[in-house]
Amino acid sequence: MKKLPFLLACALSAHLATAQNVEFVKENFPQNKEGFKEAKKRLDEGNDIFAATSKKTDDAYRKKFYKDAIAPYLDAYAVNPNNAVLNYRLGVAYLFSDQKAKALPYLEKAKKLNPAIDPELSFYLARAYQMNLEWQKATTDYKKYLATLSTDKGRAKVDVVNKYIRECLSGEKLQKKPVRVFIDNAGEALNSKFADTQPVVSADETVLLFSSRREMMPDGKAQPEKPKVPHDDIYISTKVNGQWTAAKPLDSKINTDKNEQVVAISPDGQRFLFVSDENEGNVFECVLKGKEWDKPEGFGKEINSNGRESWATYSYDGKTIYFVSDRENGIGKGDIYFTTLDAKGNWSKPVNAGPKINTAYEEGSVFMMPDGKTLYFSSEGHNSMGGFDLFKSVLENGQWSEPENLGYPINTPDDDVFLSITANGRYGYMASNRLEKSQGESDLYRITFLGAEKHMVLSTEDDLIASTSLQVAQPVQLPALDLKTPQSILVEGAVLDAKTQKPLEATVEVIDNARKEVIATFTTNSATGKYLVSLPAGKNYGLAIRKDDYVFYSENFQLPAASTFRQVHQPVKLQPLEPGSTLAMQNIFFEEGKAILLPESTHELKALVALLNDKKSLRVEVAGLTLSKDAPQPLSESRAKAILDYLVANGINVKRLQAKGYAYGEPAAETPGTAKDVRLELRFLSK
Repeated sequence: MKKLPFLLACALSAHLATAQNVEFVKENFPQNKEGFKEAKKRLDEGNDIFAATSKKTDDAYRKKFYKDAIAPYLDAYAVNPNNAVLNYRLGVAYLFSDQKAKALPYLEKAKKLNPAIDPELSFYLARAYQMNLEWQKATTDYKKYLATLSTDKGRAKVDVVNKYIRECLSGEKLQKKPVRVFIDNAGEALNSKFADTQPVVSADETVLLFSSRREMMPDGKAQPEKPKVPHDDIYISTKVNGQWTAAKPLDSKINTDKNEQVVAISPDGQRFLFVSDENEGNVFECVLKGKEWDKPEGFGKEINSNGRESWATYSYDGKTIYFVSDRENGIGKGDIYFTTLDAKGNWSKPVNAGPKINTAYEEGSVFMMPDGKTLYFSSEGHNSMGGFDLFKSVLENGQWSEPENLGYPINTPDDDVFLSITANGRYGYMASNRLEKSQGESDLYRITFLGAEKHMVLSTEDDLIASTSLQVAQPVQLPALDLKTPQSILVEGAVLDAKTQKPLEATVEVIDNARKEVIATFTTNSATGKYLVSLPAGKNYGLAIRKDDYVFYSENFQLPAASTFRQVHQPVKLQPLEPGSTLAMQNIFFEEGKAILLPESTHELKALVALLNDKKSLRVEVAGLTLSKDAPQPLSESRAKAILDYLVANGINVKRLQAKGYAYGEPAAETPGTAKDVRLELRFLSK
């Protein structure tokens, strides 16, 4: 009995090897008249779609409609799998669908049944081989097809085929050296049986937005059962205890009966960008106000043009937006541009990112890392292995580095359009039709970049933050790829009222102390007090958190250019501005061992003047706290006096001020968690 399966397999193989073309006529199906009748009806439906679509030369149109022929063709195929025309057309339809790899067996069978079925057979066979990573077979058939093209009338097609051949050469090379990654399905909480695409993740991987074509109304109810063209809506999930919550659609202020495709989220997860159908593609922004997303706001002509804007992303400070547009006078079909926000809150005239990034083909997406310099984008050009591939380029000394293909298996011969990466560079999110793992048409995947084969070791860097007790101990993160760029520090926490412990909506300022100016301004969430800022390495930063009638909070971050990624949890409790409150002045600097103020202190000193001018009824003590046995008490006294002198010189009545230095070991000087010899505080006294 065990021989029976073997004999059946042999018989099936022999039948396939000698299969003959079977025409779709009723005489060939005398035992299945009803089945043939229904199959012929479905075949005609598929042929009508195929014929109408074949008349168009626009690939976008073909991608939209060829796939509609697959279902009726499969019904017909169930009755007659040995028809050459059906196999050929089914293979072609699959090549224009989201499941291109399925085209190959049908096209191979069409060739076996009738090698002369269509002059384009070699071309489509080559495409199918390329989609299945069979590079040499693809190249052979591309060259065979090239020989059939005339050098004059077929010039455009010759260029296309030669590009595909270059992609095969690139793909074969990239596949031989795959990058070390895990690619895991993001799970049922995020994915559905419908097309789930374009995931964008906050810098700390706690908020994720994506677009989906699932049958759901904006209020969360199922769509009524009636024919409807599927459209994209935006869904959200948050991470709780390390797990993504079940994705929910945003409300009807944002999701409409048109397409809304999310393209970017700010590092702190408090705002996002999406593209709508308006004017064939315009960019809009939504801001989180407490627990509710505000009504979308569009951008002006600097970003939204008469052309199609298809992608956009934020810089780490929110002052630059990179976007993709097919506006006139570009380099290719769709180019990457950027625009910056000026002091008056206006966006500048957009600048093309240039020929190092943009190609004669189409650039498909754009994502800027929180380090402020590393740009990820997709392109049909450069050394793509097929369709859109994902690339990386680093901005160094005002110049973009040569774009680097992210490699296989991140990139495939099919379209790999978008990638969103966490601030630590260890995890990314993308959408793909990786059929062996997907739950539906297109699923969301989480990529873990493994980096080089090295052991994880604990960081031995010097402390980067004044309040080291608040620093989260982390291992050095192995880079996903050689970024060739400074890393960053992610500072996050919640701002609370020191007395009531209730969340506060406060202003967060990031100051470049060397330049003595505010380089970024954010607002904490009114419902949670949450804030998150990303600080690219290589600078001396001040962090100031302010709210009316509260003592502002000050922190300093010294980030060497070679810093590895750090994440710091920094909860902040703002004290009401009243007698007994204390302000730790973390961004006032002196020459080493002296009481001479450095220019980097300017911004915080001016903030002190503004605070005292605003609250003229308060008296203050400038306290110098000696924190080291080796630091003399006179140094703390003289530095406190230097600050008092600055305040007086800038209009503060000396009668409201006093300065005092405290010796090491005095109770007032017991301030843990700092490496400085002298700590400076502003203490608010009674009236």
